Amino acid sequence: QVQLVESGGGLVQAGGSLRLSCAASGSIFSISSMGWYRQTPGKQRELVASITSRGRTNYADSVKGRFTISRDNAKNTVYLQMNSLEAEDTAVYYCNTSPSYYGFWGQGTQVTVSS
Repeated sequence: QVQLVESGGGLVQAGGSLRLSCAASGSIFSISSMGWYRQTPGKQRELVASITSRGRTNYADSVKGRFTISRDNAKNTVYLQMNSLEAEDTAVYYCNTSPSYYGFWGQGTQVTVSS
């Protein structure tokens, strides 16, 4: 059974940085593409960044140049480095496989950017 646990969120001023981590249990991590998603109230969850098992990355236009996704397969962990944060980045951030699987959603981690 796969479990994904996100951490690293918090309150930060606009222009600041945060690094999110997602620790995965289960044997599928190293062979799976992983993604970071975010959701704000009343909006659909959106994919902001993804990384293949070989390290190829892709980003939503809204975060390109500011966010960096990475992974450490030995630690079963995927990261999201977020720089130059904006108020619009305020959301609950989740990790999941990419494409996502409904059974893997965790609690997420709240990111709040104050302007």
